[in-house]
Amino acid sequence: MYTPQPLDTSDISLPKELELLVEQMSKNVHEVWAQTRISQGWKYGAERNDALKLHPCLVPYEELPESEKEYDRNTSVETLKLILKLGFKIDRK
Repeated sequence: MYTPQPLDTSDISLPKELELLVEQMSKNVHEVWAQTRISQGWKYGAERNDALKLHPCLVPYEELPESEKEYDRNTSVETLKLILKLGFKIDRK
């Protein structure tokens, strides 16, 4: 049985200057997800229907419910925290 074991990043705090990056990454995470779904034949539907390949989140990031944006933000935050935990620096040119 598979048991996920992500690295513990609870000791990592993101600097405030990365807040904009988190939001930009979150939007891109959604865009990549949506592009993949659309390429698989999914379309927008007010309610999710796997058999008909309809999904209510096939809308621009700005139109997502806050709960869905938080899902994408969590992916972005945890990715950035992992990068920092592994000893990399994030600098803006």
